[in-house]
Amino acid sequence: MSVIVKLAAEVGEALQQRAWMLATAESCTGGGVAQAITEIAGSSAWFDCGFVTYSNEAKMRLLQVPEQTLAQHGAVSDQTAAAMCLGAIANSQASVAISTTGIAGPDGAVPGKPVGTVYFGWAIGDQVQTQRMEFAGDRQAVREQSVIHALQTLLTLLQQQRP
Repeated sequence: MSVIVKLAAEVGEALQQRAWMLATAESCTGGGVAQAITEIAGSSAWFDCGFVTYSNEAKMRLLQVPEQTLAQHGAVSDQTAAAMCLGAIANSQASVAISTTGIAGPDGAVPGKPVGTVYFGWAIGDQVQTQRMEFAGDRQAVREQSVIHALQTLLTLLQQQRP
């Protein structure tokens, strides 16, 4: 069993223990988090839906990310990751969400945001936590490391919550 599938199964167990549903809002991972989750048989008991919002327009339309947030901070930012999480919860039956937005490469780097920069959001209810990470490697490596980090951090956050 791969690390990703193992983490997805552990996230599922933690969500089921709390009777919580998960939604994902992904950009740079292109649905990789949702794919990992749906590898787990029975994940429909704890996974509601996934949004793959690659363009700014999709982020605004599907997740209600404010246009001002994108204009002021960019799609690759803490503020956008937080808004994506809250939008996923608002537009689903979930009470927990993960978001990813970043620069997987090989192009797209901007000053202060090199290739491999990924912002994450994790929301439980209306409480959102974000984090910036920089990963090394090619596009596939950045995306895989992002999926692992998103799931591992969610598992840690869930374990801190009472079942």
